[in-house]
Amino acid sequence: MRKRLRASPWAKIFQRSLATATRSATKSGVRVLKQALKHTVVAKSKPPTGDGSWSLGLALGASGARRFRLYRPPGVKFGERLPLIVMLHGCGQDANAFATSTRMNGLARRERFLVLYPEQDRLANGQGCWNWFDTTSGRAYGEAALIMQAIDQVCLLHPVDSTRIAIAGLSAGASMAALLVTRHPDRFKAVVMHSGIPPGTAHSPLSALGAMHGHRATRPLAATPLTMAISWPPLLVIHGDADAVVSLHNGLAAVQAWAAAAGARSGEARTVQRGQRYPMVVTDYKRRGRLVATLVAVSRLGHAWSGGAASQPYSDGQGPDASRMVWAFAARQFAA
Repeated sequence: MRKRLRASPWAKIFQRSLATATRSATKSGVRVLKQALKHTVVAKSKPPTGDGSWSLGLALGASGARRFRLYRPPGVKFGERLPLIVMLHGCGQDANAFATSTRMNGLARRERFLVLYPEQDRLANGQGCWNWFDTTSGRAYGEAALIMQAIDQVCLLHPVDSTRIAIAGLSAGASMAALLVTRHPDRFKAVVMHSGIPPGTAHSPLSALGAMHGHRATRPLAATPLTMAISWPPLLVIHGDADAVVSLHNGLAAVQAWAAAAGARSGEARTVQRGQRYPMVVTDYKRRGRLVATLVAVSRLGHAWSGGAASQPYSDGQGPDASRMVWAFAARQFAA
């Protein structure tokens, strides 16, 4: 029978220290893991308040899956078909936060339309940004396809008039909205870019950084005056002249790209101010009387949704109401 070796006092101290260090490292690892998961899982912001339904959906495609939220106003009658506004959030936001910031659901309740809020996955982008710029790898096109899947799903399962769909977005959401329109122009009646970068300006994260500061040229759209007139929706750009994140140069580049493809010319700029809100300079681009693009440059507005809920990030309550501008612009195209 083997004799049992007695551990020395120093060995016992070492074993206790090792056990303590192991427990400490394990606890620290768990804390780090929880923190990592906290930043990679979509932030759980509070849902917007108000009448109507706020439902959750999931779009599946070759590029994976994306969640989306849908607002449906109350009292939709059997057989009724309503317009649809697609809203793409910016970096650091999710569907709940964007709906609360823009207050678009309240407008949809009064004017009777549905609102779709696709949501970026934090595993696809740690900041919640749409990867609109990542065209070289194809990731941008994969995300655009998932957004189209969400639109098609909502059109199939809900009372949507598929001939009256408009899309709008803020920042990275604005850039993704414009990219989506370049791939499916006939599916939309209007597109609105709020503080975004036009498609064809960046193709990678590094080039996107240069584009944000207005240091990148924008490639022409793959369209002609004929195709623009037949199938491309008009563009509304809203951009703050005090935006230090995305240069106002990008807003001008976007409307110029639309105008150049359509053969449109700019009209005379006009200054508009509503009450005590920030003034804005509005310039229309038309071809043979048909509106092709409109640039709204808002004075003193930074990188924020103009006229949004003042308590929310990326939202400035002093600006003119961008949500109303989105709906008014879309409604004019729906009625054309």
